[in-house]
Amino acid sequence: MNLNVTKWLAPVGLAFLLAACNPAPTNNASTQQRAEQQLTGNTMGTYYSIKMVGVDQAEAEALQTEIDKRLEKVNDQMSTYRADSELSRFNQFTGEGPFSVSKDTATVVAASLQLGNLTDGALDVTIGPLVNLWGFGPDARPEHTPSQAQLDETLAHTGLEHLTVEITSKGEYLYKDIPELYVDLSSTAKGFGVDVVSEYLSEQGVTDHLIEIGGELRMSGHNGKGRPWRIAIEQPTGGSSAQQVVVPGNNSVATSGDYRNYYEMDGRRLSHTIDPRSGEPINHALASVTVIHPSCMIADGLATALTVMGPERALAFAEEHQLAVYLLTKTDDGFRADMTSAFKKYSRG
Repeated sequence: MNLNVTKWLAPVGLAFLLAACNPAPTNNASTQQRAEQQLTGNTMGTYYSIKMVGVDQAEAEALQTEIDKRLEKVNDQMSTYRADSELSRFNQFTGEGPFSVSKDTATVVAASLQLGNLTDGALDVTIGPLVNLWGFGPDARPEHTPSQAQLDETLAHTGLEHLTVEITSKGEYLYKDIPELYVDLSSTAKGFGVDVVSEYLSEQGVTDHLIEIGGELRMSGHNGKGRPWRIAIEQPTGGSSAQQVVVPGNNSVATSGDYRNYYEMDGRRLSHTIDPRSGEPINHALASVTVIHPSCMIADGLATALTVMGPERALAFAEEHQLAVYLLTKTDDGFRADMTSAFKKYSRG
């Protein structure tokens, strides 16, 4: 069964490195060297890096102005750090009727709900109160580990079944059936931003590009040397060593892991990835999940869901749905690497 969720198309630190190694060029026109421009900036509480081929510096700067406008729009729509964003206003809304949102916000919520149902709730965008309770959202970090009573009370205000999205010819609307419901799209909105930038560049005729926002990537065409983009997946040790090199083609690559965004409290190592079932940070040996998919939004969401599942369930789910997934699991001897059948065609040793 293929996971076909690209119809919906309209979390911190480097997860990938551009591989220094490249294959020998083939003898065709696509390998002729062309100008390659790189743009950098900040968005969504992190950084972005964009490589474009076939444009000069002036053209790149003009494109960056438009890119920044589009990324700013995504922030205005879906940021939980901005009190006046669409999503923040919905979270503050306590009514039972429809709440009007943009088509972009509705699209991301709809895709998030679809992924949540497909993964049996492993991806749950309503766990914002839990994210905040553990200190990984806009709220300050707690002084002590939340009690079971606090967890139970917060869990009562979460659940995908309480959120509905409606997309019609007349408009787009969100509904909540409990006033406390709080939606956090951090697991899909960043990937959506990558998709927005990639599609804009393609519309402008810049079909050879690589987009990265906070470690989530989407690439198209070839680099300045006329070769396919190559990506090196990091070892989950906090360093910068390459664990696996991949050539994804015209696809997106997203990773999720517990090895960067965490803190220690009361003798526990607390990951930023929250298990929606228990309300607590994940506590298993799966250290890193990498997903290759045409949509960065979908790859982003899947990487989070698979991380929640743990190594055995994640691998079985990915194989069942023919997903291109690479897992790194902590063992007593280091890390065990597992890749699905669909991932192998992208692997380069």
